[in-house]
Amino acid sequence: MARPVPHPQALIGSKGFIKRDEFVRIITKALYSLGYERSGSVLEEESGIQLHEPVIDLFRKQVLNGDWDGSVQTLHKIGLEQSIVKSSAFVILEQKFFELLEKGNILEALRTLQSEISPLGLKKERVHELTGCILRPARFAELGFVRENCRVRVLEELQSIFPASVMVPERRLEQLVEQALNVQKDACYFHNFNGKTLSLYMDHWCGKEQIPSRTIQVLDAHKDEVWYIQFSNNGKYLASASNDATAIIWEVNADGHLSIKHELTGHTRPVMVVSWSPDDQQILTCGMEECVRLWDTGSGKCLRVYEKAGLGLISCGFFPNGKDIFTGVTDKSFSVWGPDGREVDSVKSQQQTKTSDLAVTCDGQLIVSHNKEKIIRLTDRETKTERFIEEEGIVTSFCLSSDGKFLLVNLACEEIHLWCIGDGGMPSLIMRYRGHRRARYVIRSCFGGTEQGFIASGSEDSLVYIWHRATGDLIETLAGHSGTVNCVSWNPTNPYMLASASDDHTVRIWGLSKPNIHKRKDLFENGSCSNGHQCNGNSK
Repeated sequence: MARPVPHPQALIGSKGFIKRDEFVRIITKALYSLGYERSGSVLEEESGIQLHEPVIDLFRKQVLNGDWDGSVQTLHKIGLEQSIVKSSAFVILEQKFFELLEKGNILEALRTLQSEISPLGLKKERVHELTGCILRPARFAELGFVRENCRVRVLEELQSIFPASVMVPERRLEQLVEQALNVQKDACYFHNFNGKTLSLYMDHWCGKEQIPSRTIQVLDAHKDEVWYIQFSNNGKYLASASNDATAIIWEVNADGHLSIKHELTGHTRPVMVVSWSPDDQQILTCGMEECVRLWDTGSGKCLRVYEKAGLGLISCGFFPNGKDIFTGVTDKSFSVWGPDGREVDSVKSQQQTKTSDLAVTCDGQLIVSHNKEKIIRLTDRETKTERFIEEEGIVTSFCLSSDGKFLLVNLACEEIHLWCIGDGGMPSLIMRYRGHRRARYVIRSCFGGTEQGFIASGSEDSLVYIWHRATGDLIETLAGHSGTVNCVSWNPTNPYMLASASDDHTVRIWGLSKPNIHKRKDLFENGSCSNGHQCNGNSK
């Protein structure tokens, strides 16, 4: 076996603030955790730095072997603060209690509870729950006892109680690496990465070329202005709604190009909006002050028509259960419809506007509706309590983030505001986006990109605008349309695909400026692009 190599320096690293012994111990811990027992042992011997003191090694062995009395005795010899000793003893003895119950040794379990656990004077409510297990031994499973790997979990809980200098926490090296990668990701201004892992070989960096900015396809099947588009939740389809009274379901093919799957006909007036079910198996279309139709995505067949006598419907959407739907009505109310197509609730609000925007958060708890020209109402479905967003200008449209915590509001004054609404408190304005043009029409914006880190919007100057969500900086304008861009939608599963709908009767699909940047595997095997920058795209 190799001899320990003397290392006089106590600090290492370019900045000189990493303690060498801690660094080595964390590496040793990682080796053991990964199953490299021999390598961990060699590192301990060669470095002369032990992972743990002998008393800790004994303690760990006793816990894993179920030697509860011995582990409690050893616990008192480690030299910990009394509060830590008592908390750790409680964890150990509770496990002893559970295992005695599991073996059917009720009297010994009772003795452990009365003579060892209770005298610690901790967690009186928990002790009361443990007492209940004496009468109903099977109840210990309800209190969190799981047979599989239970002693390993006890040891991990003890590690969370012990000072890190005494017992190195599990997966500490992984945590440090993840923190470093998160810092790099957060510092990456154009972070738009279609992958689950980042390379450890080089620092992470995304270039501007990771933002979709090049037209890769023009969809021209509609015969009139296209007012609304929305990608499905799985990113495999795009639905478009047009002034020509039709909606079209487009399929995203393996090569990234779109083709018509179904043309949905039946409305007698322009189709204003579409909405996908949570599982994308169905889709709703809403005619302008007309009816809402439910379609099967696979067959293109109309399954149901929702309408109210003497009134028109102007918006629609699914509740998270995928069965109930909601619709906005021309009398400024909104209705809830059950799976059988019957109206189960009609909410008469005090709103003063007929808005085509109505939304429900992903947990189904919060209904977002347009109340007055400058006010948005947030209604809790359970408590019926209401909160309000009072805007500076007339609200023309809004869009919820995928997690339901943020609301993007388009205003007539040519601003888009980002509001935080998910903390249960009063909504707070956190960012403004400016630059696009809006004078006459309803312009819609959306969240998009990796972790929805960007904001995109249509505009009356025929351009698509893209902002950095966190800073509000305008980072890209996309030219190509010849008419007002009414709506945009960013593919939720492919951050490199953006769609825009325009009065020029077309839908444009935008992709990367360098079309092969996310396809060439050789560019990303080591985490670097051909231009030397870090962009960490995947090989799709």
